[in-house]
Amino acid sequence: MITQKQPLALTDFSIHPGTQMGQISLKVANLENQLTFYQRALGFKLHWREGNQAGLGAGGKDLLLLVEEPNLKKYRGVTGLYHVAYLFPNRRELAIAIGRLFALKYPNAPTDHIMTKTTYLDDLEGNGIELYCESPEDGTWTMSDDKFEARRADGSWSDGREPLDVEALFKHIRDDDRLDAPVPPELKIGHVHLHIRDVDEAVDFYHGIIGFDVMGRSRQFQAAFVSAGGYHHHLGLNTWQGRGAPPPPPDAVGLRYFTIDLPDQKAYEEVVARVDTAGIPSNMTEAGLLLYDPSQNGVILRVAK
Repeated sequence: MITQKQPLALTDFSIHPGTQMGQISLKVANLENQLTFYQRALGFKLHWREGNQAGLGAGGKDLLLLVEEPNLKKYRGVTGLYHVAYLFPNRRELAIAIGRLFALKYPNAPTDHIMTKTTYLDDLEGNGIELYCESPEDGTWTMSDDKFEARRADGSWSDGREPLDVEALFKHIRDDDRLDAPVPPELKIGHVHLHIRDVDEAVDFYHGIIGFDVMGRSRQFQAAFVSAGGYHHHLGLNTWQGRGAPPPPPDAVGLRYFTIDLPDQKAYEEVVARVDTAGIPSNMTEAGLLLYDPSQNGVILRVAK
């Protein structure tokens, strides 16, 4: 995760600053197992289930749509989802979420990014997940000139990838908190991190057409971060599966699409106009306007519900 006081690159337009990340949809090989995982290990609520599909979240709008397809398997060395990051409202709620994983002995990697507290894990089919809360009072993490630089609030340096002090975090849990309680209603998708085939190409798409501002970029780390409204990042882009990586085959588990929620119709139409001018094919679906980035990651554009 990164922070940047000012974007590194601006066009003469920017996506609306109120833009947020919306629902993500995954293809899964075993819907039953995945529903058990997301409810038991992550505390998600099952909103609905119909046939081979189900929607989950925090009790409001769906955050996660799972669609089961036959004979799927996991592929490596392809583009797609690196992780989807669920944002908790405070340290206490994150502590409960991590405490639940610890109680279940489910593998995860608690990490201190200084400006955020987080843990990383995979679901049962290898889809990456980040659980995090903001902690800007602890310091910042910037990425520029091919360098990561984290600074604690006292000015001391950090690599921004320290082991999280879990014991300190767990002190936020109250005596009457239940580790099996559902996630808080404020839970939302904070950002999505993608495997792409080329960083420059992806930045040209997400910055030059969609309109996100570039908040950090590093050729050394083969990554870039873009956002709306000065947030540290709504999208992470990396070539860690290999530069030029192909899209996953049709029988791959993983990303169907992620959603960009525009705050109003005007903001939505401005992005769609740039997409159309660029000659990018799109198709109106029940979820919203579906298009694909140059690495064939599915993107839904819609007005926030």
